[in-house]
Amino acid sequence: MHKAQDPQFAERIRASFGRQQAMTLIGASMPVIEPGYTEIHLPHKPEITQQHGYIHGGVVGMIADSAAGYAASTLTSHETGVLTVEYKLNLLTPAEGQLLIAEGSVIRYGRTLIVTRADVFAIKDGRKTQCAVMQQTIMTLHGKKDSVL
Repeated sequence: MHKAQDPQFAERIRASFGRQQAMTLIGASMPVIEPGYTEIHLPHKPEITQQHGYIHGGVVGMIADSAAGYAASTLTSHETGVLTVEYKLNLLTPAEGQLLIAEGSVIRYGRTLIVTRADVFAIKDGRKTQCAVMQQTIMTLHGKKDSVL
């Protein structure tokens, strides 16, 4: 179990997510924010599909990256930002259904680097199927809060 350094972490994460225009563009929401864990939900819509009608793999990567990155951010102080250094995404099956859920979690929290993962599930007709798994390395930016240029 992870412990948040910032007692206001959920409000901070919610505000940061609200400023992330890429998530707004695709219609994503973040209904679950806990220490070391977040969920991003993305309803299916034609604008985010590829030529076969599945949700585009790049969009799957977007929500996995953000869910895991925000999971890391839940454990930092309010004065520390985070950035993705790298991630490896495996697309397990086409992302099809009414809803995608990316579950981000922290594997190891360090002062400089945080290792995270995300599991992405497609919900189709009430059935939950894992469609992607991602492992990620996050870099902490001590003394640098979120900012919008």
